[in-house]
Amino acid sequence: MSDKKKELLRSVKFLFFSISAGLIEMGVFALLNELMHWPYWPCYLIALVLSVVWNFTLNRRYTFKSANNVPIAMLKVLIFYAVFTPVSTWLGNYLAESCGWNEYLVTILNMVCNFVLEFLYDRFFVFGKTMDTNDIARREQEKQAK
Repeated sequence: MSDKKKELLRSVKFLFFSISAGLIEMGVFALLNELMHWPYWPCYLIALVLSVVWNFTLNRRYTFKSANNVPIAMLKVLIFYAVFTPVSTWLGNYLAESCGWNEYLVTILNMVCNFVLEFLYDRFFVFGKTMDTNDIARREQEKQAK
């Protein structure tokens, strides 16, 4: 498979796994927001953490096919979220609580920013040197060699 096709497929997989994580995030956010009537920030924060764990697990295995050290990869992702989470939580809370923006619109905007930034961060920093090294990638390479 050509490098362009491989990267396009990788991007599409990331998109679909991110959509599934987004559904988890929006579902959890809606449950906490509508049933618990909590302020924006705890609803967003809990939903974000659950979606990140889901997204990391699927993308590491199937999108980037990385056999790298899981704790190190998770630490790198934690560094990303150590910056992204406070900024997006503060900004989202400000827009929803102080400016009166719809909390679902704010959450969707945060999710779009997260999608773009995390793909680039994962692709080039977290998994960049270890892409296509796990058992799935090895089997695919063996099939192509035959």
